[in-house]
Amino acid sequence: MSESLVLRVKRLISGSANGVVDALETANAEMVMREAVREIEPATDDVLEELARAMTARHQTTRLLEHTKVKQVELSGRAKLAVDQARDDLAEAALSRQLDLEAEIPAYESRIVELTAKQTELEGYVAGLAARKREMEKDIATFVAASEAAARAAGGAGPGASVASKAERRADQAQQAFERAMGSPAGAKPDRETAARLHELDRLSRSSKVAERLAQLKSGAQG
Repeated sequence: MSESLVLRVKRLISGSANGVVDALETANAEMVMREAVREIEPATDDVLEELARAMTARHQTTRLLEHTKVKQVELSGRAKLAVDQARDDLAEAALSRQLDLEAEIPAYESRIVELTAKQTELEGYVAGLAARKREMEKDIATFVAASEAAARAAGGAGPGASVASKAERRADQAQQAFERAMGSPAGAKPDRETAARLHELDRLSRSSKVAERLAQLKSGAQG
C-alpha cells in the first residue's frame, strides 16, 4: 500500500470529535459531515483492492510452495530409481533439479510470512475505516435529531458485513485470472540461453552436492 494511502487511511481513522465540532459551526453542517463520511468510502475501496491483491498473492505463493515440495519428493524417487537402474547420469539430473527447488523454498516461505502480515494489516485498516464510518454516521443522526432538520437518511447494513465478502470476491477474480495466465503451478520457463548460462555459472558447486547425494543413494541401495 502506498505511503499516501496509508496516511490518508490513518487520518480518516484517527479523526477526532474536533472535526464534528468544526462542522457544527458551519451553515451547512449536515452536508459537511456527510461529505466526511463519503470520503471514507473510496479509501475503503482502495484498501480492499490492496487486500484482494495480497490475498491472491498469498494463495499463489502457497500453491507454488506446495508444488515445489511435491516435486522434490518425486525427484527423490526418480533419483533412486535411476541408481537402481545404474543410470547415474539420470540420477545426477534429478538431484541437480532437486537442489534448485530447495533454494526456492525459503523465498516462498518468507514471501508467505510477508503477505500474511500485510493481509492482517490491511484487514485492520478496513475494520478501522468501517468503525469510523459508523461512528460518524451516529454523529450525523444525533445532529439531525437534535436540530429537527431533514429526516435521517435510511440506514443500511453496517459496512463490516460486506467488507470481507468484497475482498474475497475481488481476490477470487484475481485468482481466476492468475490460473488462466499461469496454465500450471510451475509458471513460465526461462529461455534456453539464460538457462544454459545459469547452469554453467553454478556447475562446479552443484556438481559436488549432486555427487554427495548420489553417493548416499548408492550407499543406501547397497545396504
